[in-house]
Amino acid sequence: MSNIVLEGQNLHRSFDDGRNKVDVLRGIQLQVHRGEFVAVIGASGSGKSTLLHVLGGLDSPTEGQVFLNGQRFDHLDETTRGNLRNQHLGFVYQFHHLLPEFTALENVAMPLMLRADSQFKQVKLKAEKLLEQVGLSHRMDHKPGELSGGERQRVALARALVTDPDLVLADEPTGNLDVDTAKGIFDLLRDLQKQRNMAMLIVTHDQSLAHSADRILQMRDGVWDTL
Repeated sequence: MSNIVLEGQNLHRSFDDGRNKVDVLRGIQLQVHRGEFVAVIGASGSGKSTLLHVLGGLDSPTEGQVFLNGQRFDHLDETTRGNLRNQHLGFVYQFHHLLPEFTALENVAMPLMLRADSQFKQVKLKAEKLLEQVGLSHRMDHKPGELSGGERQRVALARALVTDPDLVLADEPTGNLDVDTAKGIFDLLRDLQKQRNMAMLIVTHDQSLAHSADRILQMRDGVWDTL
């Protein structure tokens, strides 16, 4: 079995509004290995978030290929791509994207409940265990509006991990938090990543967080830049 979890080959992504064409990604090459923690840094508008969306199958490249565990990923239909995402990838965003009408426990359980073979009792137990791991055993029945920003992000992290993903893609996961809370979330993310030997690809503006990574990549105008 290959040690490469995610690979992007010659990735281009252009946007055309009919008058102007903007080349956001311009020939990106990337490999993320099992258990590796990679940080992507760069100025706003350099293409970091677009790259994450393309790699995670939330967007398609204009040119190039994406491979997930050795399988071509980018050209699949949306349903198949969605099923593979649910099995192998976890996502954490700057804004938690929790469903406001559901409790923390229900939000965490949601990715597993979307599976056809899910058993509610087992899913509930797994979601409870994860919320305990992120320090929220006392907040399981609270809805997002009743939680602090740091607590909401911990719920989002538990939701990303509930499917036991091979790789977590995180887009500025601490960017909406104060310094101390951000460090707590990041340390938790790093600890869980090591415990589970999963890969993690994180986009961040925070240099101190990036320097905890195994590897740092810098983007400038849609290409890799030397650090």
